[in-house]
Amino acid sequence: QVQLVESGGGLVQPGGSLRLSCAASGSIFSINAMGWYRQAPGKQRELVAAITSGGSTNYADSVKGRFTISRDNAKNTVDLQMNSLKPEDTAVYYCLIATPAIGYWGQGTQVTVSS
Repeated sequence: QVQLVESGGGLVQPGGSLRLSCAASGSIFSINAMGWYRQAPGKQRELVAAITSGGSTNYADSVKGRFTISRDNAKNTVDLQMNSLKPEDTAVYYCLIATPAIGYWGQGTQVTVSS
């Protein structure tokens, strides 16, 4: 049974920082990529950042220069360092581990940016 557990969310003031972590338990093979998505109230889920097993990264334009994604392929973990946070970053953040057959999703962690 594969489970992804997220941590690190919370309330932060604009300009502050948070680090999200996602740890997978269970056996996962043939990972194509790992990433983070977010979903704000009334909006569709959107890609925030992704990283391939080889280390190539992709970021949403809205977070470039502020967020950094990293991973440990051996441990199947993926982190998201979020700096210079803005109110529009407020959302539930979900981690994803994508395999050729299925994507495994975390339970989501709330990030609220407010003064």
